Order: sequence, then structure tokens, then C-alpha cells
Amino acid sequence: MPYYRSVGEVPRKRHTQFRQPDGTLYAEELVGQEGFSSDSSLLYHRHAPTAIVAAEEFTPPAFTRVPNLPLKPRHLRTHKLDGAGADPVLGRQYLLANDDVRIAYVLADRPSPLFRDATGDHCLYVEAGTLRVESPFGVLDVAAGDYVIIPTSTIHRLVPTGDEPARLLAIEAAGHVGPPKRYLSVRGQFLEHSPYCERDVRGPDTPLLVDETDVEVLVRHRSRAARPDGSGTVWTRHVYANHPFDVVGWDGHMYPWAFSIHDFEPITGRIHQPPPVHQTFQGPNFVICSFVPRKVDYHPGAIPVPYNHHNVDSDEMLFYTGGNYEARRGSGIEQGSISLHPSGFTHGPQPGAAERSIGAEFFDELAVMVDTFRPLDLCDAATACEDDAYAWTWARRA
Repeated sequence: MPYYRSVGEVPRKRHTQFRQPDGTLYAEELVGQEGFSSDSSLLYHRHAPTAIVAAEEFTPPAFTRVPNLPLKPRHLRTHKLDGAGADPVLGRQYLLANDDVRIAYVLADRPSPLFRDATGDHCLYVEAGTLRVESPFGVLDVAAGDYVIIPTSTIHRLVPTGDEPARLLAIEAAGHVGPPKRYLSVRGQFLEHSPYCERDVRGPDTPLLVDETDVEVLVRHRSRAARPDGSGTVWTRHVYANHPFDVVGWDGHMYPWAFSIHDFEPITGRIHQPPPVHQTFQGPNFVICSFVPRKVDYHPGAIPVPYNHHNVDSDEMLFYTGGNYEARRGSGIEQGSISLHPSGFTHGPQPGAAERSIGAEFFDELAVMVDTFRPLDLCDAATACEDDAYAWTWARRA
């Protein structure tokens, strides 16, 4: 996490006696990355965070992965997956995955169970609705346009809070997600050329205390066991003697945090800028970018839409979440669409888009992009919502 926060009650010195009103010690918990060698936070619990009273294997909803065969661009209509609603963890419908990242969509109308993912960070994007993220660090309220980063192994619950279901794009990493290193100083401060900064980042600001006993928590964790999704992960249901939301105070650099796509300040130029200017986060072998409303190229001969391009090292997934995406006009792309342009395929604007864009001064578009450096497989939900005509829209032979 890019900067230090302190919430609730903490002692003046770390790892010293800090006592409850009845004289017993609060239980310290250090949550940290890379074996005490990277970011961490120190939490003070009323009860031992190690006290579990039961554990059993848990079988989550299954999904499968298949290669993108035959190799072709894909268009997924996520709103075709709408059903009766679901909880925002177990109800995720997995679309795309590789060994570094899983990408899912969910229409959530009920609270999730308490959940801990010990395999990596989550980046959630809220397409619509409102959501409360509860964790031992406190409460974080988020709404449409917010990204939420949930660090590895954070016990949390996701609670839709509006009159309508929340629509979420879930990006589940096999590692850590954070701001691009080129935007940070050696001490972790956002630099002046960064498209967002500390003032744009929100974190929990008050403790969340819940008095309950025998509390179930679902845990996804690493294993060598084979699974249909090829992830090498398994799940366990733990029962905690006391509710894990019993932290009276914490401080550090590692906690759930939110950032609104509407606070991303676009980097523009006289001629078309390449996708790295839109980068918002980085993860293990993938990046996340934000395409936001912006002034476009102002060279007198500029062509504002992208040129045809073939990024030989990565697959490109784009989630269209607002406005009008000029380069894709005529392709069937709509609100909630996902395009997948894989390595091995040259992609670019739809026919006529380049000519139409000449003279444009502003693009009103909103999209989230995930570029992966290993190929993305297709999951069950992708097949269920695919627009089979998309791959042929450049040829116009319908």
C-alpha cells in the first residue's frame, strides 16, 4: 500500500504491552508480505486471531478452463449472465483465467460469507450499485466506478447496500496488486507524474467490532492438488472461536483500499498515446489500465483512435463500463461487454473508425483493461455469453 495509516487505538511502541480494560493483553497480529521484508500492518485483537475450533474441506462452485481455440478475438456480453442474483464471492461467474489471474463477473444482491483468499490480492471494479467491504481493518463503502484492492489473506465480507444489485468485475491475482512502480518514489510516495495520488485513495477509518462466537470463514489456499480450473487451489471452512472483526486498532501500509476510476487523471499528447499511459495497477504478469473521458490528440494530422497493433507478449481484455467507445463502433460492443484480443491476432479499430475520429477533440469512454503476459483460457461463463459474430466484424462479410 502506498502510504501509512493508523486507525483506532494502538500503543506508542510496537510489540509492547497493550492491555484491555480488564487487564489482559490485546493480541497482536502482524500481517505482512514477503516474509517480513515488505509492506505490513499490525493489528490489535480482543481475542486470539489463531483460535479456531473446527476445520473441514469446502467445495466451492466449480468452473473449468479451456484454451482459446480456435484462436480468435472474442466478445463476451456479461449482462447476458444476469440471473436471480448471488452473493459477491461464491456467485462469481468465471470468464477468463490463467495461472496468474482469474477474471469473473457477478450480479450481487446479498452478503457474501466471510472469506479469506490466501492465494493473492483481489481487485474488484464496481460497474454499478453500492457495496460495503467489511474486514478486521474496518468498513470501506464503495460505489460505481470504484476499484477496491483487498490484500492477500484479509478476512472480509462484501455486502451490497443499495436498492439494486451490485455489478462487480472481480480480478483475482496469484500475487500482489498495487500502483505501478514507475509512479512511486523509493519510499512509496506517488510522484508528480502519477495519474493519481494519496489524496485519491480511501481506506477504513474506524474499527469494526463484532461480538460473535463460532464464526465460519471460507479460505482459498494453495495446494498441489489438481482441480478442474487448473488453479492448484483448494478451499477450507474454518470455524473461529470468536468473530475476526474484533480489532480495536491497527497501523501500517497493508489494508483494503479504494480508488475511483473517476479520479484517474488521463495522460494525453499531440499524437495517439500507447496503453501504458492508462496503467493504474500492476500484478504478477499482468497490468490493469483505466480508459477515461479525456481530451484526445491535438496534432493537426492526428488520428485519435488506436492504430492496428499486435502486442506479441500479451492478451488484451477490455471491459466496457460507460460512455461510447469510438474504436469499437459497429462491432456490437455495449455496456458490460468484454473484448478479448489474444496474442497471435492483430487487432485495431473497426472499419471506418479511424476516418470518423479525425478532428475529434474529446472521447467520452470508460473502460477497464487487463493485459496478461500469459494467454487467457476461456471459462464456462465466457462460452455462455459469447457473441459469436464479433471475430468477423472487421471483414464486414455479414
